[in-house]
Amino acid sequence: MGNRIMLIGEPMGLFIAQDEAKLEDVHQFSSAVAGAEFNVAVGLARLGHTVGYMTKLGQDPFGRRIVKAMEENKISTSMIAYMNDHATGFMLKGKTSHGDPDVFYYRKNSAASTISAEDVKGINLSDYGFLHITGILPALSPLTLEATRYLMERAKSAGMTVFFDPNLRPRLWHDVPTMVRELNSLACLADYVLPGSKEGGVLCGTENPEKIAEFYLLRGVKTVIVKTGPKGAFAATPKGGFRSPTYPAKKIVDTVGAGDGFAAGVISAVMESLPLEEAVRRGNAIGTIQVMNVGDNEGLPTRKELERFMSENRQESAG
Repeated sequence: MGNRIMLIGEPMGLFIAQDEAKLEDVHQFSSAVAGAEFNVAVGLARLGHTVGYMTKLGQDPFGRRIVKAMEENKISTSMIAYMNDHATGFMLKGKTSHGDPDVFYYRKNSAASTISAEDVKGINLSDYGFLHITGILPALSPLTLEATRYLMERAKSAGMTVFFDPNLRPRLWHDVPTMVRELNSLACLADYVLPGSKEGGVLCGTENPEKIAEFYLLRGVKTVIVKTGPKGAFAATPKGGFRSPTYPAKKIVDTVGAGDGFAAGVISAVMESLPLEEAVRRGNAIGTIQVMNVGDNEGLPTRKELERFMSENRQESAG
């Protein structure tokens, strides 16, 4: 089994508003590539890890743009399938100086929404030792939900280390109870679960990090890392838990992608066999770097940039 990581999901075209206004009133957008799993893949690749990404794209400009971005970031495109009758999804993202920006998706019946268990059956997992999944792919369609479960079960039986970030997208689900039931069921197939504290309020009935961790540990998850925003993160295993404060951001420019940067930091450290404390510390560092940059993944650091940031900055004191 190789020291490589596989991701599966929906990368999308992204239009970023250039002025602060309602999306319908914006006159100018810049373009980029988005998608939670894509962001994590970029983060891992920039840190020097070997990354494979499975998805389906339309035969269209967004699809070609995504492939180009993957190649530029040295992410393997060998698991991509192309479709003539379904388009690549895309999204609009607003600009804001306070809080989270407005987003709007065009992804219904997208190429990635047709990913099925049959599609993932042909993947040779022997090259990969790690798998990262988010709760977005299973939300796209009944097909992708089945494919996600099948892949996680297959990865687990193959002895791979599985990471799961719930990444709630209620608008993509039929209803919230279905979302909660399915995502918690999938989380129990993972070795590492990375919810945010607000997501815990929906999935576990509490925003308390210790109680969120307990919820998943009692259901067989080995490690739970709860993102607590400006406070950093709380991590726990059956042996106990600890808090890891965040790094201060000089200026918050764009909050989108911070959780994906955090995931890339944690996963990369686990792949390098570093202690859990160091993994969470690295996650906090990359999360902070990301919020200081516009775009979903443009600010994700190289190893040198990460080392420089962590040596020049100190975590805030806990409490």
